[in-house]
Amino acid sequence: MSDLSIFGIRGSGGPRRDEGKTEHLMIRRSLERVLAFRNRTIDDVVNDPFVKNEIFGYWKLHKQILRTSEVVDLERQWNPTRRRTR
Repeated sequence: MSDLSIFGIRGSGGPRRDEGKTEHLMIRRSLERVLAFRNRTIDDVVNDPFVKNEIFGYWKLHKQILRTSEVVDLERQWNPTRRRTR
């Protein structure tokens, strides 16, 4: 936002600050991860209803774990001084 002028047009006054930085993208491919975990292929899922239900169950579990970890991370950001008690 600081690279823009008041009219919203980028000036040609020099190089951008982040021009030399490398940006890394992490693509989440949860289905491929679950298939690799169970040592199955997509063909197994398509051809066998038992395998389809198995992979679907693992995929739902994987999604629930991701959601729970995101919620826990957000709670830690909002409450940094609060300690977990067991």
